Amino acid sequence: MFWILTGALALVLTVLLLLALLRGQRETGPAEAFDLNVYRDQLTEIERDTARGTIAADEAERLKVEISRRILAADTAAKQNASTEGTAGTGSYIMAGLIAALVLGGGFGLYWKQGSPDAVDMPLSDRIAAAQELRDNRPSQAEYESRMPAAEAANAPEDYMKLVEKLREAVAARPDDLQGHILLASSEAALGNYKLAYEAQAQIVALRGESATAKDYTDLADMMIIAAGGLVSPEAQVALEKALAIDPEDGVARFYGGLMMAQTGRPDVAFGMWNSLLRSSAPDAPWVGPIRAQIEELAYRAGETRFELPPLPHSDDDNRGPSSDDIAAASDMTPEERQDMIKGMVDQLSERLATEGGPASDWAKLINAIGVLGDIEQATAIWNEAQNIFANDPESLAQVTAAATRIGIAD
Repeated sequence: MFWILTGALALVLTVLLLLALLRGQRETGPAEAFDLNVYRDQLTEIERDTARGTIAADEAERLKVEISRRILAADTAAKQNASTEGTAGTGSYIMAGLIAALVLGGGFGLYWKQGSPDAVDMPLSDRIAAAQELRDNRPSQAEYESRMPAAEAANAPEDYMKLVEKLREAVAARPDDLQGHILLASSEAALGNYKLAYEAQAQIVALRGESATAKDYTDLADMMIIAAGGLVSPEAQVALEKALAIDPEDGVARFYGGLMMAQTGRPDVAFGMWNSLLRSSAPDAPWVGPIRAQIEELAYRAGETRFELPPLPHSDDDNRGPSSDDIAAASDMTPEERQDMIKGMVDQLSERLATEGGPASDWAKLINAIGVLGDIEQATAIWNEAQNIFANDPESLAQVTAAATRIGIAD
């Protein structure tokens, strides 16, 4: 049926084009006939203007002579073309052949090259079933990790590495030490050893048992996904589902759930999950940035052609960001002045954190802002300082780690 319909449409289109080309005449008649009508109208206008006295008699006579000359020339040309009217020349036949070859041969040739002539019909139900099969048969966590390139050695001070090694030995000797596993998981994650990190996190979940929180499970899934190169394995999915069973509104679990659906052929479901999460999240939520960077492409894949990225709402709690007056002033600035203004705000935040300290969220903002400005060296220095400050606070360390990961200084 596909070939019959496309062949018939191409053939009808080609025939219509060829008829118009080979007919050899226009619906409006020859061009000379149109010119003759215009000249006759001009003679009538001159006679009318002469009767009203708006044109002098000698000027009117001169114009009549000129227009009469044009009428004679147009009439002669019309008689010369009358013998060939309605016939097509050699050029028309050549052009007709080229059009037929382009529309018929070129169209089907292009489809044969770029299309899928052998593809079978795939209704929506079949596509949904194929996506489910892909999701059910995707590789395991171990298989994903085996495809990852060898990790580079962690760039950390020797003293810190010795402390981590001692911590590993202590945890191995006391496998039921919950606090030891908490410290080990955060330390391994900070070093980029995400396999060791999620193994320690799995022990945290096991030791806490029924008292494990949604965050415990999302931390486990997060480390597993990073270790797998950003792919959501079946094991990570189980952790996410347990997190959602405890807290259905958990943002991290909802974000990774949408990512999994996008990776397994269901961009429509993924778009719905991310769109809902984006519109219900605070502007400084860690998943907002990644969603905003990818949701437009996801909407296109999901068939949402009218999707518009919502503007970032202003956070009332973020009293250290640019005010509405700052934004209004920035709109009149040159790019260089605007960059200087942003750098000034970053310098103020950096100075305050250096002298007064601050929560992990402010350190994360500073790392991210400096990274956006392109000063990777300074961002790395701030990141190293934050690791030392929050070494004994896994939750705070996770915030600054996420910011460092986003700008590419923490693998």
